[in-house]
Amino acid sequence: MKVRFSAERPSGSFALALPISGEDMLTERLGSLDEAGRTLAARAAEAQRFEREAGAIAESFIVDGDSARRLLLVGLGGKRDEEALFERVGGALAAHLLTSGEKTLVVDLSGIEASGEEAAKIAFGAAARSWRYDIYRTKLSAKAKPTLEEIVIVGGGADAEEKWADKSALLEGIFLTRELVTEPANIIYPESFVERCRKSMEGLGVEIEALDEQQMAELGMNALLGVSLGSAKPPRLLVMRWNGGEPGKKPVVFVGKGVTFDTGGISIKPAAGMEAMKWDMGGAGAVAGAMKAIAGRKAKANVIGICGLVENMPDGKAQRPGDVVTSMSGQTIEVINTDAEGRLVLCDAMTWAQKTYKPDVLVDLATLTGAMLIALGHEFAGMFTNDDGLAVQLADAGLKTGDKLWRQPLGAAYDKLIDSPIADIKNVGPREAGSITAAQFLQRFVDDGVKWAHLDIAGTVWSGKAGSLYDKGATGFGVALLDRFIAANHEG
Repeated sequence: MKVRFSAERPSGSFALALPISGEDMLTERLGSLDEAGRTLAARAAEAQRFEREAGAIAESFIVDGDSARRLLLVGLGGKRDEEALFERVGGALAAHLLTSGEKTLVVDLSGIEASGEEAAKIAFGAAARSWRYDIYRTKLSAKAKPTLEEIVIVGGGADAEEKWADKSALLEGIFLTRELVTEPANIIYPESFVERCRKSMEGLGVEIEALDEQQMAELGMNALLGVSLGSAKPPRLLVMRWNGGEPGKKPVVFVGKGVTFDTGGISIKPAAGMEAMKWDMGGAGAVAGAMKAIAGRKAKANVIGICGLVENMPDGKAQRPGDVVTSMSGQTIEVINTDAEGRLVLCDAMTWAQKTYKPDVLVDLATLTGAMLIALGHEFAGMFTNDDGLAVQLADAGLKTGDKLWRQPLGAAYDKLIDSPIADIKNVGPREAGSITAAQFLQRFVDDGVKWAHLDIAGTVWSGKAGSLYDKGATGFGVALLDRFIAANHEG
């Protein structure tokens, strides 16, 4: 979607939106209309029970010159300082008009003293909500096709363009994540995931390399490689480096689980709903999108993004329940359930990251457990960490961006549940506390002194219903969170 900022309304055909807060005098906000238009808009708002709630819309058509113009009154609620308010407003307007036949939306902020940041947030919300992935749909009806092409923000402050630049970079990262998560597994698999990222980040200054199967075998990454044994698609370890900070300063490392399709392996999943397991690489998708966003805005920080990429399939070569593998760290793992594969991928990726980059801060993201979805639903991702300060930083970034996190416990009593009778550790514990024991598994691979957080995003990377900034499907969860975390804590 094209975004423009202007000091005055353009000419020609467009839909007009007027944001209205709970304290605004309606007659003043409608002052640019003639008397007949003001009367019609006010009566239409009353008939639609428009109470100015954040994102609520009252629609009418008014006479403007020689033509009729669509007029949208959009609520700002009662609190201008509400987090993500202006993004919600932009998203609501875009959702309302996306397939309406309108090509241009003009949002007039004149008279409400909106800042450039608030103007940019409206544009961000509209652009984020407008994203669709229709490349495989060949029979869309005319009414189902998106028509909205442009949003013009009027009266948003002199620095709106500057504020938009960083948000535009963030959008590009979110869109990459949504694209990767949405694509089917016959299109996105370990090798093609790497190439899609390489192509998407071309020219941004991100250094990209990928370790192949032989290189990982030589490093002893048998936990990760064990997951991929049953697949015809070879695994990859994708490494993305952004060196925007002080030379020699230790990087922040993000590690993403990238199971591009998860059948469960020999511990095979039920057939119903298995098609959804194309998004079991949502953690890797979020890391890739965050790296694009961070590089796109030229962040003054050193950040490494690492994605463990495998496909988990059953065949005669596949890993079996009861097998014992030796991880890169040297710890042995009894594989009780081959459908608890994400932690096997992550543990080797985390070990490699720590040996190679010696980070002080390590954050992993993974669609790791169904138990997390049962505990928190689709509203929050679970956060497990060994550092209280890191927990505060991540939780704050989540609140500011809408990628919300809820801290979960860790402890020795939970850790004992994954002791193995024949190896150092087993990859699952009992049914109870399944998300916690998964995090306890990963913690055993964190080096002393490293501040580590594990984000279980199983319930948030995909949505069965539309949200304020996304339609049904891939949400892009995690990109804004990681970008904000870096901006707030590792730049400057």
